[in-house]
Amino acid sequence: MPRRRRPPRPGALADLSPLRILTQIIILQVLYYACGAVLILFTALVAGKDVSLDLLLSWRPLRGDVTVGWMLGLCWMMDSLICVIFLLLLVARSKLVPDFALTIHLLHLLATSLYSRGLPAHAFWWALQLASAALMTWLGVWSCRWRELRPINFGGGAARRAGEVEGPAGEDGERAAGGGDGEEDRDDEEGAGYGRGRWKAKGKGRSADGMGAYEMVGMGERA
Repeated sequence: MPRRRRPPRPGALADLSPLRILTQIIILQVLYYACGAVLILFTALVAGKDVSLDLLLSWRPLRGDVTVGWMLGLCWMMDSLICVIFLLLLVARSKLVPDFALTIHLLHLLATSLYSRGLPAHAFWWALQLASAALMTWLGVWSCRWRELRPINFGGGAARRAGEVEGPAGEDGERAAGGGDGEEDRDDEEGAGYGRGRWKAKGKGRSADGMGAYEMVGMGERA
């Protein structure tokens, strides 16, 4: 006897699966370092500084008493600003944004400590990480909430506006082509305008289902 398949997991649980979360963390971390590397490389080349991996992974150049430290701090803040877009595209849930933003900076702390063989000792580095995490979290939550609270458009408004534009012209054309059916059209409009009425059978044959064709007649025609 074949085994019955398990029903699919609900959407919320599927979004919070460990494999999905791990994949998102890896992608966000790679994008975080990729954008940081591009910004630091461009700034260092423009400023005429020597380019090395220390500018990306070491905490020692990040000092508040040198120009290079402020330059790197500006690059990392711009990197956090760009990563808000990645959070909006990959995470898209405001409740999960703080977790991902803090995870990115925690992994950066681990990578920096392993590369430099020691915990960061500059207060400027710690202040920069706090400011970067706060900026990424605040803008990420705001952008995701803005996206979540946008009204859903099912296309009814556009179709209704198109009908309102094309409706009068179409009705005029039908009246001009029909000629003698103008009185019947007015009867239909009067029946649609009143909330109540009675059905009157037409004597013009039968419909496709074998039943007679009917139309609404206004209250004033009862006698």
